[in-house]
Amino acid sequence: MEKEFTITVFTENKLGLLQRVVAIITKRHINIESIAASESSMKGIHRFTLVLNLTDEQVRKLTLQIEKQVDVLKAFYYETSEIVYQEIALYKVATQSFFQSDDTEELLRRHNARILSIEPEYIVIEKTGHKEETNALLEELRIIGIYEFARSGRVAIVKPMERLNNHLKSVDKKRNHKKLESNNI
Repeated sequence: MEKEFTITVFTENKLGLLQRVVAIITKRHINIESIAASESSMKGIHRFTLVLNLTDEQVRKLTLQIEKQVDVLKAFYYETSEIVYQEIALYKVATQSFFQSDDTEELLRRHNARILSIEPEYIVIEKTGHKEETNALLEELRIIGIYEFARSGRVAIVKPMERLNNHLKSVDKKRNHKKLESNNI
């Protein structure tokens, strides 16, 4: 049975690596629900966060395939209960239609959203939360009238810290050891 997994891939910051990781996934005809890339807490190491719907066996095999890529340091997969995550959504709404409603302030409070920018033609609203929460605000704003909507990929932090921290420490030690060896040559 398929379920949602978040895969975190730790890599060197190399050109084309994200493309290679995505190719591994798409050649297996797996749809990527969400993707985010950023630097990690360790200098020189980047992370990709991918959300996929897979079976347990598929996610294990896929993670192993991703790890075989040169410049991939480690890949982990997690069920939703094992992570803390958020997405950010931006909404562009017509200024006039937004202020014509008496319930706009209540709408923003109810959805824990905030106004980022007020321009003569439009207002930009920000909502941080899970996909269901950002979609709920989107549906209500569609009633008012919405010009534009954009949502980021999932950003996730893992709950079981020891697994990730221990691996990152070992990677850092290996990198430092390689630097020392290359300096001694």
